[in-house]
Amino acid sequence: MNETSSKPMYEKIFESVKNQILTKVYGVGERIPSEKELAEAYSVSRITSKKALELLTNERLIVRKPGRGSFVADPDTDFGTVAASSGAPVAAFSTEMTTIGLVITDFGNSYGTGLIYGMEEASREHDCFLVLRRSFGIPANEELSIQKLLHLGVDGLIVFPAQGEYFNEEILKLVIGRFPLVLIDRHLKGVSAASISTDNAAAARKATAHLFELGHRHISFLSPPPTDTTAVEERIEGFIQAHAEHGIAVDRGLWVNDLTSTLPNSFRGNNIEQDIDKLMAHLNSRPEITALFAIEYNIALLAKAAVERIGLRIPQDISIICFDSPPTGLGGGYAFTHIRQNEEEMGRLAVGHVLRIMQGQAVPNKVMLEADLIIGVSTDKVRQ
Repeated sequence: MNETSSKPMYEKIFESVKNQILTKVYGVGERIPSEKELAEAYSVSRITSKKALELLTNERLIVRKPGRGSFVADPDTDFGTVAASSGAPVAAFSTEMTTIGLVITDFGNSYGTGLIYGMEEASREHDCFLVLRRSFGIPANEELSIQKLLHLGVDGLIVFPAQGEYFNEEILKLVIGRFPLVLIDRHLKGVSAASISTDNAAAARKATAHLFELGHRHISFLSPPPTDTTAVEERIEGFIQAHAEHGIAVDRGLWVNDLTSTLPNSFRGNNIEQDIDKLMAHLNSRPEITALFAIEYNIALLAKAAVERIGLRIPQDISIICFDSPPTGLGGGYAFTHIRQNEEEMGRLAVGHVLRIMQGQAVPNKVMLEADLIIGVSTDKVRQ
């Protein structure tokens, strides 16, 4: 068996370029082919060519300079004679910036902007760059975005997985290949990847308990169809747990779990109107409902519209609580009582964990952050 043929491609590229340096095909200070050029020459991905260049850097054969390329090293000039003569270990020298790819469904004032703010802040602190692509919650977009970011040569990835029953095949490849990866907002069942999210069950218990404290007993839980998305499942679990802790029976007949207008690419006029009509009909058919628990901000907006259209008042007649609500600054807005997730900390931790994984350090498999209950104008005591 040919031993060379069994070697990974990045090792073959490494050995080829190393041989060209040692035989003076490339002299000291001379530029060698870039990641892109090597990838094209050997018909491989830029991840593979990047690995080859990292091996050359680790052996102190080349130095890599941002915006210029990789050059054959002069051991005395590029790595220092003192450390070399003393026998002290010399760290691999690379001046190329670390890049982290971010694939996120979308972002806005109610959720997502804080995540990106935290990531950008952490990336500046660690002197690395963030490259962002949106998937809009569509698995095919997510897969393509991951592929393109890998081809670009990012050093690590942060992924906010698209909603859906099945996780993306590209994520599984990253996990199997031990590529530096952190999932945010949710974790994927059966996938051993580091994740950072809100403790959704505890947050939902906290919100539900607030409604119970105000005297509400007939609460309608509003959500899109549960599609094996852990964040949705955990919020449902927390809602049910709160009922058990307070000795109150869960009445699933009060729930509406088929709202679809807030799903990816569905927040359009006709879909919104259909969901509002559905909520109006539900409220008219179940007059005992005194509170609505919306699983997300946009569903809270649908609920608010439905309540007002049937002539009821918030919070005098019906209270509304939700996850996430944009700040009410100069632009006004409606201050829902809501669960505020610690987005900025989630973003900072995500960047930090990716960098630690890149350095071969262990990180927790699952981190869940506490969320805060923010009292707004949309909840009040039950009126007798």
